[in-house]
Amino acid sequence: MREELSILIQAQYPLIYLVTSEEERAEQAIAAIAHGKPQRRVFVWTVTHGVVEYGQPRNVTQHNTVSPQAAIEWAIRQPVKDAGIFVFKDLHPFIDSPEVTRWLRDAIASFKGTQKTIILMSPVQQIPIELEKEVIVLDFPLPDIAALNQVLSQHLGSRRLSTEAREKLLKAALGLTKDEAEKVYRKAQVTAGRLTESEVEIVLSEKKQLIRRNGILEFIEEDETINSVGGLEELKRWLKQRSNAFTERAREYGLPQPKGMLILGVPGCGKSLIAKTTSRLWGLPLLRLDMGRVYDGSMVGRSEANLRNALKTAESISPTILFIDELDKAFAGSTGSADSDGGTSSRIFGSFLTWLQEKTSPVFVMATANRVERLPGEFLRKGRFDEIFFVDLPTEEERQEIFKIHLAKRRREIARFDIEQLAKICDGFSGAEIEQALVAAMYEAFAQDREFTQLDIIAAIKATLPLSRTMSEQVTALRDWARQRARPAASSVAEYQRLEF
Repeated sequence: MREELSILIQAQYPLIYLVTSEEERAEQAIAAIAHGKPQRRVFVWTVTHGVVEYGQPRNVTQHNTVSPQAAIEWAIRQPVKDAGIFVFKDLHPFIDSPEVTRWLRDAIASFKGTQKTIILMSPVQQIPIELEKEVIVLDFPLPDIAALNQVLSQHLGSRRLSTEAREKLLKAALGLTKDEAEKVYRKAQVTAGRLTESEVEIVLSEKKQLIRRNGILEFIEEDETINSVGGLEELKRWLKQRSNAFTERAREYGLPQPKGMLILGVPGCGKSLIAKTTSRLWGLPLLRLDMGRVYDGSMVGRSEANLRNALKTAESISPTILFIDELDKAFAGSTGSADSDGGTSSRIFGSFLTWLQEKTSPVFVMATANRVERLPGEFLRKGRFDEIFFVDLPTEEERQEIFKIHLAKRRREIARFDIEQLAKICDGFSGAEIEQALVAAMYEAFAQDREFTQLDIIAAIKATLPLSRTMSEQVTALRDWARQRARPAASSVAEYQRLEF
């Protein structure tokens, strides 16, 4: 990005929009570019201090330049022979003002053919229609391994770390800003007295807090393993085949990085659980993208900026798994959003699709959905995901396995239960409904101060009306759609379809 910014300045682009929350790092990069040929002076404007030359104390301000209009006018009045970069911090609250927009357009006209450039620096991208054809937008990336290595070296001082320990500490801090990395390393140093490989967990735990503070991405820590999912053997086999897909060995073999998968199916059949347990199987962090928090109507462009920042953060700590639960609800209204939200949903949908198609970073997208008819057709075309799986209601053998898993979690000895009988009785039940029937049986027995029995579970099953009966039309339609368009997650169905083919 620094090279791109340098080229734009040398090519006499008059207006550049730099999207970043790291002001100090961005200023340092701009100052380094300004020391090239021809050398340029750098001036920084803020609404609190007006225009101050970079490197000078804040009290050395240019006269009467606190207002953005006066500051832009001052930049225009600087002699054409003087090369200069004028950095405006957080101009976005004022940029929609007709006066500010007009002054910026006047500056663009005045700067043409000169060595003068205005850089708008802000964490929020907001560009008026009048400036869309004139401005170049750049995203200032989060620090890479090399930049974080400098931060770590400053904290270590003369102390030495093994190559493996240093690599672990650096990878643990990927996705943080420079300031955040400094604070995390200081915390680890204060907690343990010195920075060592064993402090990786401290760095990771603090990193999780920092990402949660963002409010859009959420770290998910799942204690269950993939063996806690009953059935779905074909889906499990597919995931286990790709457990080492993000390693250098896979790249050397010539394999492309997996892009993602979409899991369709009946509610309560383990779609979300298999997505969560995959992170433990692959040994990758799991980030949940909450699409409900992406939408923010407080300011025009804020929703789009939220999505960009979330995806940028996910890419910065890759390889990682990005989990989007109930994708059908997140993008259901995107096609007609012009009438409901001014087109925000359509723009969010378009941005996400473009990123999904063009991303090169090792971010594996795991998305789940219940209502296939609500999904935009663009999600379902080949190439968007590596595979689309359909999770149906569990078969009798899978129901037996589900009963064994849930009973074993709650009781050490399960031989007293006739699991075959229970599996036959709960035909049409989802995995979640089986678990809830078992919990209801335990509550009944607990209220009577006794151990629960086979009869308690049978009674709870008989009292439950499964979703497959209350919404039989929806389940049937989903099955009919998936039969020819999705890969079955159950091994028995997949094997049958292979033999049929």
